[in-house]
Formats: sequence, C-alpha cells, structure tokens
Amino acid sequence: MIRRTVAFLALLAVLSCYAAVGTRAATNNSSPDPNEHLQAPSQAATSQSGFSGFADLLHPDQWQWLKKFSLIDPNSWPFIPVPEVATDPNSGTTVGLLAAFLRTNKKQEITSIFAPDVETNTTLGPGGTFRYLAYPSEDTQWYIVGGIQQKIARFVDLDYQTGLTRQDRWSFEGRFYFERDPTNRFFGVGNDSRLGNETNYTDEAVFGLATLGYNFSPNLQLSYTLRPRYYRIMHGAFNNLPSISALFPHQKGLNGGTEVLNVAMLSYDTRDSIEIPRAGGLARVFAGFADRAFMSSMSYTRFGAEVRRYYSIDRRITLVGHVFMEYEPAGNELPWWTMAKLGGEPSLLWDQQTLRGYGAGRFVDNNLAVANVEMRTRVYEMDIFGTHGILELAPFFDIGRVGHTMSYDPFEDTHPVGGMGFRGIAEPFVVGYVDIGFGGEGAAVFSGINYPF
Repeated sequence: MIRRTVAFLALLAVLSCYAAVGTRAATNNSSPDPNEHLQAPSQAATSQSGFSGFADLLHPDQWQWLKKFSLIDPNSWPFIPVPEVATDPNSGTTVGLLAAFLRTNKKQEITSIFAPDVETNTTLGPGGTFRYLAYPSEDTQWYIVGGIQQKIARFVDLDYQTGLTRQDRWSFEGRFYFERDPTNRFFGVGNDSRLGNETNYTDEAVFGLATLGYNFSPNLQLSYTLRPRYYRIMHGAFNNLPSISALFPHQKGLNGGTEVLNVAMLSYDTRDSIEIPRAGGLARVFAGFADRAFMSSMSYTRFGAEVRRYYSIDRRITLVGHVFMEYEPAGNELPWWTMAKLGGEPSLLWDQQTLRGYGAGRFVDNNLAVANVEMRTRVYEMDIFGTHGILELAPFFDIGRVGHTMSYDPFEDTHPVGGMGFRGIAEPFVVGYVDIGFGGEGAAVFSGINYPF
C-alpha cells in the first residue's frame, strides 16, 4: 500500500495551532480493516452551512461566508488551509498544502469532508490527492480517494459500507483499490532479518473486496470476505538502495502473482464505538485460504485470532490493550508478499500488524504474534470550525515478532517499542494522529487517520 501519510496530517496541524480536529476516512497510507461493523456516527441532521457535496460550491448560499469572514476568526473561514509537513520511515519527507472543507450537523458532528491537496516529496516529486468522504447516515459511509506523484506513485481507492450498526440482519462492504507504490522496503524473510539488507521495490496492486456479514445480534456477527488481488513487482524509486531482485534474486514471489483470498470470521463486539471506543472490547477468530484451483498463484491456509479491550478510568483516560496472532502453515511455499507482516502504524487483518518503531512490513514470515498497550489521555478540548475538537496524548508500548514454523515461541526474540502518540479527535468518529516510536533501529514517525487498533 502507498504509505505516505501526509494527506490528513492537515487536521492534526490545526489541532497543534487551535486544538481543533483530526479526520476519519481512509487515506492512501492505510487500508480500512474489513468486518469492523458495529456502530457508526450518530444520524446526521441536515446542516444549514458548510460543505456537503460538489453542487454546494455553485450554490449562492455557499458564499454567504464572505459577509462574516474574519482573518483572525478561524470559525468564519470557508475551509481549513493547512500546511503539510510529514516524514515516513519508507517514503521520506513530504511538504504541501491541503484545503479541508468540513460539513457538520447541528450536533457539531462532521458529515462530509472534501480535502484536496498539492504536495511535493523529496524523492517522488510534486503531486496531489483528491478526497471526498461521506457519512450520509448512521448506517452507511463511503469515500473516494485518489492521488498521483510525478515519479511512479499513484492510487485510486473506492469504498462503500452499509449495515454498520448491525441492527439489520445483513452488513456489507465493497471496495476497489489500485496502487503503484515505489517506496516499499524488503529486508528478507524472518524475525532476524538484517537492517543492512534493506532493499526497495515498487508494487503494482489491484484488488477488489466484498464482505458480507450475517448479524445474529448487534454484538455477534459471522462474515465472509472475498478478496481477489493482482500483484506485480517493479524497480523502486530510491537509487541509494539496492533493488530487491539484486540482493534477493532467489526470493520466492519476485514475479508477483494473483491471489483469490477467502476468509470466514466470527466476531463478538461490545465496543461503545467503532471509531473512538472507550469501553467494551472486540474478540474475533478467522480462517481463510487461497487455492490454485480457484485462480490463485499459490495454495495455502491461514488462521488467527485478535482481542481488543478498552477500560475508561475516568472521562479523560482510557487504557487500551490489543493482542493478535496469525498462522500460515505453508513452510517455504508462500511468496513473501502474502506472508504476515509486522511493522508500521495501522493494524490490518491478514496484511499488517502494528509495531511503531519500524517501517511498514519490516518483519515478514509465515506466523506472527504482537501485543500493544496505550494510555489515551485527553488533555485539551474546544469548539472550532463548527465541531468539537479534542487533543489526546497516548504513551504506548508495542512488542512482537514473526516466526517461520508453527512451533516458534512468540515470547522469545521479540522486538519491543515504546513511544508517544498525539491524536486529534472530533467525536463521534474522526481521529487523526502523529505517533513517534523508538525501537531497536532508532525512531520512526507515523501520521494518518484512525486509531491503530
């Protein structure tokens, strides 16, 4: 996935200056975790001001802000102009400017976001991203995001979800994704892969995703996910690093391949919110397979389990715990790009798990175990830009490892990480973050949207 996370750093920059808001929606650095269906934003009431769609830009009422515009009053601005400055362990430094149009309802809840930007990256050159994110009801959300850089990088991401509250019998998510990401890194397979073996490559990926969930109750769901994926490997964008094919010429999967992944999942969810949980928990088990008989380049099985738990000590402090384990009993048959990956910020089922002292996908192998804890502390709140903003600090600790065989010990040779998170929140569903982690290979900085777990 394209992991440059500057897109929604804009709202975090606003929080730094005004204690304002972060944003919810998917950006190009992290893929939404399928099957996260329990609750959604409160039902949006119709707002009398703000941006709600492309037609609003042409409507005369949309320009009434000119009558009350004040340069020193941010609440009178028609959009949020914010400079972007971000670093990423894989893609380097990006600077740019984003204009965020936020529409809120009478409850000061964001109901839609239009946030285009222009930017330049030290390696990838100039480019920009288009974003439109909509929350039309309590039960349905959708977004359109796309971007391009001068050098290689481009992506398109479309997603639609309904049945989020699980009040009806069925829930559904449909997604299409295309990317060409030249910032990826590979260090070799295994828990002891060496930093000195760092290589760079471009992945070209196209996948579709369809998840159908049957809701026994608002808490208990059985879901099925089908994800066909096309994957190819090309030369990366960083000339100061060797190509993956130069350092690992015999690595299985260098030619890419195709994969049709089928996953069944049973989940029990008692969280008080999907996006900003402060109480309850989530437990889920999953099992899946891909098979050459069903248009995949390889045959394998995978299974695992995840537990998340949230405890509110008072209205300001929430303790959060997360444990995840995954197994792929495939020996040496799997290409590295479909193995379990540890490193980076977001926790994504069967794709990547959180270890914030390292770049995305730093450790790769058949099996994975990780544990994470945070203390999310609200330190400042205020109303601005038509919504209620919260600034949150979150010291965290991560520890995990990967293993090649089913008999590996998940408690030996682990990679510990400690750090501090800075989060901007606009309840009930908008979160932006900057997390700084320190691990065995130095510091890593991540920014983007949504909690990591």
